[in-house]
Amino acid sequence: MLFIYNLVVLFASQILKLLALFSPKMKLFVDGRKSVFQTLKDKIHLEDKVFWFHAASLGEYEQGLPVIEKVKQQFPHHKIVITFFSPSGYEVRKNNAIADVTVYLPLDSKANAKQFLDLIHPEKVFFIKYEFWPNYLNELKQRSISTYLISGIFREKQVFFKWYGGFYRNALKMFNYFFVQNEKSKALLQSIGFTNVRVSGDTRFDRVVAILEKDNSLDFIKQFKNNQTTIVIGSSWPKDEELLVNFINQSVDNVKFIIAPHNIKSEQIQNLKNSITKSTILFSEKENQNVSNYQVFIIDTIGILTKIYSYADIAYVGGGFGNPGVHNILEPATFGIPIVIGSNYSHFAEATALVGLEGCISIKNQTELNEAFNLLLQNEDERYEKGHICSTFVQMNKGATDRILKLVV
Repeated sequence: MLFIYNLVVLFASQILKLLALFSPKMKLFVDGRKSVFQTLKDKIHLEDKVFWFHAASLGEYEQGLPVIEKVKQQFPHHKIVITFFSPSGYEVRKNNAIADVTVYLPLDSKANAKQFLDLIHPEKVFFIKYEFWPNYLNELKQRSISTYLISGIFREKQVFFKWYGGFYRNALKMFNYFFVQNEKSKALLQSIGFTNVRVSGDTRFDRVVAILEKDNSLDFIKQFKNNQTTIVIGSSWPKDEELLVNFINQSVDNVKFIIAPHNIKSEQIQNLKNSITKSTILFSEKENQNVSNYQVFIIDTIGILTKIYSYADIAYVGGGFGNPGVHNILEPATFGIPIVIGSNYSHFAEATALVGLEGCISIKNQTELNEAFNLLLQNEDERYEKGHICSTFVQMNKGATDRILKLVV
């Protein structure tokens, strides 16, 4: 089976080169890997002590960040290597401050795995949440390098738990320990014979709790809010915005809205602005403007949404009308804000939990969105109670990072 797998990897590497001629994202995927080995040769030396963290994309990087930061604090003289599989992770975080080296992970061939590990010679390796590459894992096992899965999550539909999944079950045998998010994941691993499992929880809770200790002030957002009730709309998609714009256009004048769309392409931003009848200003237009005079503020930049949530009285988190589903609700939750989301959230444990606890309201259509916002706007006690549920939920679930590090470093 490994022979067939390696043929598939070889075939895929050639197909990807062809696709790169037509797809900008695939071009980043292919071209970004061309310089990986030279970068490692330049930045990692034989005498260096190294920890390697692998993240599939941006979400997994953010999930692993609390562990990476703690490891960096405890081992300041070690070098940290972070790898990404996806351009959507690497291109956003390639200049992060925590890692000594950040690169794409070369495709999972035997030759790549050997060369990669020869160059970085890690003491310990951490795969974040998922991604199980057989050649890398086999090579790590042969070299007796301690390898861990952190914030792992498993589902019944995954190939490991099928009768035909023996090849990938063997790959799991290469891990020294699994740190999983919930009891269900632990039970699934135990059902196929793995006992080296601990429910540590989700390290994302530690990351968002740490946000509270940072300076989240933004003077221009404070000026815009001007002590008025404010709804912050984060990571919205067009399907979200159709409903939201309808509500905004018929809303009362003493409520303000901040919209931070998922996609900030200029044409899409302009279309969004044109659809709103209330006075609206873009982030890119705010210089020399008194933003307090406007009712809607569209954030056509990235990197400040977390801080903006700290000014919200109510949050709407987008993505819940598409696939894979709702975006990160933990950032507004940590600030103690009631949250409204779309109906596609079942694959996200934190969203499912907060809907069940009634800190978060899920809506399916315009009527339900209007009802949810009006309830929260008109009933301050309801707003406070749901916000308190959200912040308490985050605080009760922190600590995964320490539980992991007690056993591995």
